[in-house]
Amino acid sequence: MEIIKTDIQGVLIVEPTVYGDARGYFFESFNEREFREKSGFKVHFVQDNESRSTYGVVRGLHFQRPPHAQSKLVRVVEGEVLDVAVDIRPNSATFGKYVAVRLSAESHRQFFIPKGFAHGFSVLSDTAVFQYKCDDFYNKESEGAIAWNDPQLAIDWQLPAEAVILSEKDSHHPLLDEYKASLRFSNTEVVKENNTNK
Repeated sequence: MEIIKTDIQGVLIVEPTVYGDARGYFFESFNEREFREKSGFKVHFVQDNESRSTYGVVRGLHFQRPPHAQSKLVRVVEGEVLDVAVDIRPNSATFGKYVAVRLSAESHRQFFIPKGFAHGFSVLSDTAVFQYKCDDFYNKESEGAIAWNDPQLAIDWQLPAEAVILSEKDSHHPLLDEYKASLRFSNTEVVKENNTNK
């Protein structure tokens, strides 16, 4: 497993070690001990989710508020997506900034998104099966979301506008600025709660 840091502290790209031969391939999709040692994050996942989507679908930008905030480890097992993590910690130096990375079944690349970030993805292939691990359980009362097309974020979802497919719910989320006063993520929450090196 290789851990690649991004431009935002705590948001990581995870490259698993893949063993392949004429029969196919094998890799560990997650190893808690190795992840902790190489990333510095102590995280224990309690829920796995999977979705299947067609080309043009955009899901997001979703998060859960404290005390049920979630860290996520996401990957694609069929197809390709553009995955996005947006910093929504109001006092963070990178508030409103995002990291976007392509994930595909072929690359086996994964994306770690800590607490204090909103998450979403767009489907770039005909279909995509998307899996993610969460370190807290889903809690409806803690749900939050930001508009996928917030002009302040200016995310390039790598889709033509006419191809975008949204759920009714994802069509009506507020802008990030409308949330800022009510967000309770601290600038150091990720470090305090998860990072054993700090």
